[in-house]
Amino acid sequence: MNNFVRIKDFKIGKKHPCFIIAEAGVNHNGNIDIAHKLIESAKAAGADAVKFQCFKAESLVTRNSEKADYQLKTTSGDDSQFSMLKQLELSDREQAQLKKHCEDEGILYLCTPYEQNSADLLETIGVDAYKIASTDTSNIPFLRYLAKKNIPVILSTGMSNLGDVEESVDELKKNGLDGKIIILQCTSEYPAPLEDINLRAMKTMEIAFGCPVGFSDHTSGIGASPWAVAAGACVIEKHFTLDRCMEGPDHNASLEPQEIGQMVRTIRNVELALGDGIKRIMPSERKNKSKMQKSLVATRDISAGRMIKPEDVTCKRPGTGLPPNWFDKVIGKQVVKTIKKDDVLTLDAIAWKSE
Repeated sequence: MNNFVRIKDFKIGKKHPCFIIAEAGVNHNGNIDIAHKLIESAKAAGADAVKFQCFKAESLVTRNSEKADYQLKTTSGDDSQFSMLKQLELSDREQAQLKKHCEDEGILYLCTPYEQNSADLLETIGVDAYKIASTDTSNIPFLRYLAKKNIPVILSTGMSNLGDVEESVDELKKNGLDGKIIILQCTSEYPAPLEDINLRAMKTMEIAFGCPVGFSDHTSGIGASPWAVAAGACVIEKHFTLDRCMEGPDHNASLEPQEIGQMVRTIRNVELALGDGIKRIMPSERKNKSKMQKSLVATRDISAGRMIKPEDVTCKRPGTGLPPNWFDKVIGKQVVKTIKKDDVLTLDAIAWKSE
């Protein structure tokens, strides 16, 4: 198991804070001004990274490729994916502007390339990791091309079974990316029904492939993302938008700015609650220990010189004396000073060495 994958200044793994990606995607609607506002919104929400998409419609879909069912519901115009995506493209120059804006804001710029030219552009402008969309989980030639660039990848696995993911991860590893792969559980429906999100698949893939795992969340609201962190997600990716009522394929299944801020805060609270796994007395409860736990208490006066019998002691609050798990240790011991009824037993009241 790789302990972590480094993406720029972030260590992503089980012993490190969850890496939170605000997925802007195409929710800029092809408008660069909206894209810049999305960066500022993601930063204000406390996300670690904001992610866009880089594609040319001609290289992504055929001209007669039909929209997915959810896209038909959320977009107008004809039923062609090509015409929809053509309106959502950003130019090479605009992608570089977004990268620069992210640097100025102090938030990591990430992007999903959908073909080789886009991957080359992102390498040129200095992307710190590639996000591989579920549409390319099994695109072996593309994975091979990306792996040889030696840039870390975050691999979504929607619409794939374990064998599909195994083939993809093996291809990435043998082409030089071992130790630089993060795998996301994903359900490619918008919104995804809760009964299909299968958070336990993260653990399955972690064990199978020895990579950090996370969750690309397409469910409604913020609920599933914090749950995923509790289930072991090292990365959370969540779509967000400036306004869910805007027209576009992904707005309806996205969080609005105040919601993604709430999601980030909830995830950080989940991390606080999960703790480090070491079972110990916690600082906040230490003050209650002496008042709430019990001690060994005399059921009657026990005179100095007497041997303690089982019927001489019971267990009561407060916890300022010998603890109840010392019961067997005190039975048969001699009392060196009188213990009054209802007094707690203390170390100095008992002769611990046999004469």
